[in-house]
Amino acid sequence: MATSPNSMADALARMWARFLPEIMQRLRLVEEASQALTCGALTDETRAAAHAAAHKLAGSLGTFGLHRGTSLARQAELLLAELPSSTDDATALAGWVFELRELVIKHNA
Repeated sequence: MATSPNSMADALARMWARFLPEIMQRLRLVEEASQALTCGALTDETRAAAHAAAHKLAGSLGTFGLHRGTSLARQAELLLAELPSSTDDATALAGWVFELRELVIKHNA
């Protein structure tokens, strides 16, 4: 039995609605790490939580057609895998987080 494009779109929309709270929570964790890095207060615990969240975002956003989001989350994941400390790291992470939030909001509209 073939699935129509409309039923696939409906199924993806239902999945998006179901997973949106998790996506937003993961985004918040990465945002918190970004803010902490900017303030020079990034702890290992916050970095590790944000790294895991970015990894999960990178793995899931493409499912919903947000391929740019996957790329941004992957960049954040790679930066958070190490001990970011420079102003350049903080600026880059803040930019990626801002763009990620915009993509998710736009997709949700």
